[in-house]
Amino acid sequence: MKILISGASIAGPVLAYWLSRHGFDVTVVERSPALRKTGGHAVDLFRPAMEISERMGVLPDIEAHATGTTRMFIHRPGSSRPARLDYVKLIGAMSDRHVEIMRDDLSEIYYRAGRDDVEYLFGDTITSISADGDVTFEHNPPRRFDVVVGADGLHSGVRRLTFGDNVAESFLGGYLSVVSVPKDLARDGEMTGYLKPGHMAGIYTADHLDDARAVFIFRPTQPLDYDYRDVDRQKTQLHAAFEQTSPEVDRWLEEIPRTPTFYFDAITQLQMRTWSRGRVTLVGDAGYCPGPAVGGSTSLAVYGAYVLAAEMVRAGDDHAAAFAAYERTLLPRVEGSRKLAAVNAKTVVPMSDWGIRALVGAGQLISLLPLSVTQALARLNTKGVRLYDTMPLPTWPAPLP
Repeated sequence: MKILISGASIAGPVLAYWLSRHGFDVTVVERSPALRKTGGHAVDLFRPAMEISERMGVLPDIEAHATGTTRMFIHRPGSSRPARLDYVKLIGAMSDRHVEIMRDDLSEIYYRAGRDDVEYLFGDTITSISADGDVTFEHNPPRRFDVVVGADGLHSGVRRLTFGDNVAESFLGGYLSVVSVPKDLARDGEMTGYLKPGHMAGIYTADHLDDARAVFIFRPTQPLDYDYRDVDRQKTQLHAAFEQTSPEVDRWLEEIPRTPTFYFDAITQLQMRTWSRGRVTLVGDAGYCPGPAVGGSTSLAVYGAYVLAAEMVRAGDDHAAAFAAYERTLLPRVEGSRKLAAVNAKTVVPMSDWGIRALVGAGQLISLLPLSVTQALARLNTKGVRLYDTMPLPTWPAPLP
């Protein structure tokens, strides 16, 4: 079967790797002229995604590119000294197996794993998809494929071409921005954060990075007049939201006009009940984004790509059967991720001083308790913070080549 995947970030390369290993003829088209270097934030891989990465043979490379964050210092209103939190214990309460890595690094690792067996078309995009699988591109000549997969993110072009613009989505009340800033503004192994009602700003770096990343999440009382393509306006809105938070945060904001990389988007959740139609299906954020930075979307994308690949191998030429099985397996996990993200969006950025004290106090308690105790308590909540560790990997219908 000839498979076309749109998007070369996370889910796309993972899906391409597994399908090509099982004899599918795979092409990946990516709008950017090369792998994206968007200044993306650090992302989390939990147990299932790490096991999938291990089966791909790339886990050592992923672990070598881990951010290495072990501690957090949180500044909050009414306290002259920051709260010190044990980041290893905080994450350990969520997962027995975890790594934090920059999104750009992870994308490149997955791409390298399968690039020798996959055709990549950079600098192009899909402009139309027919019911018979005929695809037109902005630059390349038309081609026919048996299956088209949209792995092109929250603002998916494949989703728009297939389902139109009226897709069910829910704004979770916040905005996320990531700004590249000079490395000397942060310390290796450490994240420094500043909290005020409705606002969180943090900075971190890693030994192998040439810069630091300032991350901003805020929850305005009213939605912004916002266009995800208008970068200049986004920079103005970000500066207005965080100016005078602290001298340190003001210093990060000074870098916005000259930052080499800038990301800004609404924390939005897709709520589609199905993400397949005809020969087209969606994977990762394109189909079921639970919410950037709050819902574990990277691990869910890796997991979803793996499940889709397994079902396509199992179904052979019957893509409809593969899509149906893929959705049956994934929908309960997606619904759990949506619920978790909706809670996290409110918890991570409290709207009151009391909420900030409660959040920091909980972090301090976890930091004081033995890791074994916090993990034992967290395992009781399989639909909450331990959701991703409980996702079972599918059994492959054929031995791996």
